[in-house]
Amino acid sequence: MSRDLRPPVDILHYEIVQEQASALGRMGRTLEQRLARLREFDAAHAPEKVPASQQPARRKLVMEAGQALWMFVVQREATGLRDSRHIMRTYNVPGEVQLCMGLGPAPSKPARS
Repeated sequence: MSRDLRPPVDILHYEIVQEQASALGRMGRTLEQRLARLREFDAAHAPEKVPASQQPARRKLVMEAGQALWMFVVQREATGLRDSRHIMRTYNVPGEVQLCMGLGPAPSKPARS
């Protein structure tokens, strides 16, 4: 029977690094998906001709992409990767998505009694 002779702290560190890498991959894929949805919407509607009825749907896509970008940037920073300019270039993140990065949805108003 083989026994791992590494100290438990080394084994734990290895597991943590594996999970960080896995989470980083998930966050990157989520960002790619959200950006793709926004690009698909924009491809179907000329940006300057988006009907007023479609504006909330587009805004929602921008906000979702911004949230995914925020999660990815935070995860990268947690692993020590601090320069997010690389993400913006690599994923071709639109400026409007960068501007709403991390913004959550507006809180709903409490119902009046």
